[in-house]
Amino acid sequence: MKDSEGIVIPKNYLFGETPEDALPLDCGKKLYPVNIRYETYGHLDENGKNAILILHALSGDAHVAGHHKEDDKKPGWWNEMVGPGKPFDTKKYFIVCSNIIGGCSGSTGPRSVNPATGKRYNMTFPVITIADMVRAQRRLMEHLGIKKWLTIAGGSMGGMQALEWAFSYPECVQSVIAIATTSRLSPQSIAFDWVGREAIMSDPNWQNGNYEDTLPEKGLSTAR
Repeated sequence: MKDSEGIVIPKNYLFGETPEDALPLDCGKKLYPVNIRYETYGHLDENGKNAILILHALSGDAHVAGHHKEDDKKPGWWNEMVGPGKPFDTKKYFIVCSNIIGGCSGSTGPRSVNPATGKRYNMTFPVITIADMVRAQRRLMEHLGIKKWLTIAGGSMGGMQALEWAFSYPECVQSVIAIATTSRLSPQSIAFDWVGREAIMSDPNWQNGNYEDTLPEKGLSTAR
């Protein structure tokens, strides 16, 4: 664990426990309650202005650096970039990375339990947009007492979220680092996404999206 953040403990932020505090979605529905799984590195300064938000790509998670356990074989997915003396220097900056809503790594998503039914959402989970993801991150920002992001960095779908931050909340962002991303998908990209979805849904373990413990791993592997 030399030259890394060492052991990092994931955190959870729960909000929207009542309909009045629900997260409004672009599809017209409201999501509540909402849990956001996130990790932080470094320390927030007194004026709350040394904060950097790092956003993961489609299959990423909040574990951007360090290890969860002593015997972890792999560190976080951007460990080379985040840590003491690294480009995102945790001796200078307060780094935040959260799992997107609709994801499958701790934040509220299709595998979460719908409080209205007591069962997993599965295919009843509402459609989530990039703007919805950012709207939830804005709530996390308020919870952490951050006044303005020094920068927001992300690649691929993470870069899309970074651009959405600049568009929807320009007063909250000083700068954006958008890597290998776009503000609009081309027809070819949409077609590739369709092929990936078909691969997942063709896996017998897909079970129309209502699978429990047996995952459509072959379909997921083909899709990625």
